Amino acid sequence: MYVTIPELAEYLSINEQRVKSLILQGKIRAIHDGKQYLVNKGQFTTYFEQVEKYKLMIQDYLHEPIPEDIDVKDED
Repeated sequence: MYVTIPELAEYLSINEQRVKSLILQGKIRAIHDGKQYLVNKGQFTTYFEQVEKYKLMIQDYLHEPIPEDIDVKDED
């Protein structure tokens, strides 16, 4: 599904100028139909899935208990 710059800005929660800048830099793929840029919204699906996966990975890492140090129990 193709969306316009204002729709994409709302979807990504950033301003329209930033979206247009990213399109002109080539960081967001878009089609120019002569009047406006159209962006395939599907290209962000994988990005958001990866962000969610990364967030879960970080949360798992942060909640992992710290193992006891081997040297602590070694009393000579």
